[in-house]
Amino acid sequence: MYGNKKIIVVLPAYNAAGTLRQTVADLPAITDEIILVDDNSGDDTVNVAKSLGLFVYKHEVNRGYGGNQKTCYKLALEHGADIVVMVHPDYQYDPRLVSYFAAFIGDNYFDVMLGSRVRSRRETLQNGMPRYKYYSNRFLTLVENLVSGQNLSEWHTGMRAYSRAVLESLNFGRMSDDFIFDSQTLFQICARQWRIGEIPVPVRYFPEASSINWRRSLRYGVGTLGLAIAYLFGYRP
Repeated sequence: MYGNKKIIVVLPAYNAAGTLRQTVADLPAITDEIILVDDNSGDDTVNVAKSLGLFVYKHEVNRGYGGNQKTCYKLALEHGADIVVMVHPDYQYDPRLVSYFAAFIGDNYFDVMLGSRVRSRRETLQNGMPRYKYYSNRFLTLVENLVSGQNLSEWHTGMRAYSRAVLESLNFGRMSDDFIFDSQTLFQICARQWRIGEIPVPVRYFPEASSINWRRSLRYGVGTLGLAIAYLFGYRP
């Protein structure tokens, strides 16, 4: 709880059994509830989550990264969340930072908080981000900033927090179940003129951390570029 605001952390999970315990252990005491949505994992994610006392919802078929988030946010709102923080259960992002995300929204500085992985090229690459992902991230972020009027350091982070009002305003029915969901979300937020803040978030790249392959990264990049061009010419999701 932050003030009188209920903080719910959502964990969109897929084959996260090996990293879930550490992720949950590092969540700060400010967290009121943890909701894990399992996207039909092939490992023991669900049993590990239940052993940790989490609220668990399992998709019977794999719905994709965006589809998983849709379920996460729907459940968080049903459970009375005032602030929802998404943390990947693969332990790539540092869960201890949840309290900072919640505080910026809880104190009414921002409506949305993003965790930026990009502070300097040297640090980002040293932390393990593949070079092709770093340079595509920089290019896409530049384009998205230009067409949206924002000045964000990164559009493609997987650690995000939203106020209840923001989530209730989004049209999830018009959004993809794939990875481009994240970009669609931010363009909707820009169109609705919600206040976006960001803080630096160190990340870890290691074999257990989930990451999309080159082919899916290319599809994501092309889709994001197309979305940005459509926004430039007046499309508003």
